[in-house]
Amino acid sequence: MMKIRFERMFYVAMVSLFVLSLTATALGQGKGGGGGRSSGGGASNAGGPPAGVGVGRGLGNASDRSNGRSDDGLRNASDRSNGRSDAGLDRARLAADNRHQAEKELREHPGIANTLHVNANALRSGYQAALAVNPNLKFGQYVAATRLEQNLHARFPNITRNAILAGLASGDSLGRTLHNLGLSSHQANEAKKQAEREIKDARR
Repeated sequence: MMKIRFERMFYVAMVSLFVLSLTATALGQGKGGGGGRSSGGGASNAGGPPAGVGVGRGLGNASDRSNGRSDDGLRNASDRSNGRSDAGLDRARLAADNRHQAEKELREHPGIANTLHVNANALRSGYQAALAVNPNLKFGQYVAATRLEQNLHARFPNITRNAILAGLASGDSLGRTLHNLGLSSHQANEAKKQAEREIKDARR
């Protein structure tokens, strides 16, 4: 009888200890969570986004999330092409600027096309084709090359618009290009002056 009573008392004691242990654990967790909420920056965000996540993080950490690959990709496009990608963009921008300037010239001075005995669309398309080869080419240079061919080609077969444009693309001046194509310095100077007078008249 004593044995049975002892076993019951032992059982009740063990259950009590177990319940007390659970209660202490729950109280400890409750205090930790409450501390986080009261501090405004703990583990609990009261229904907000997870800690460390927000607009600032999303905007600023593209490089971090990719271990720098996003930045490297932008920087290395130029490196892998030895600068050709940057040079290509610069050429495209320069050609676009010159093309826009040519459009303005044609609008403000429609007599230019008439002086060259071509319509504006033909002059425009010819200049755009020349820009693809030499984006530095100014519209005035293209007009001058066209007029010089018209004035000189019959006497000097080497002098064509394409030949003049090739000389300009190589870095030579207009006078030097005409000299290389067979004109003396005096002839080149006079031919330039005549073309300039005619183009100036067309701009009025």
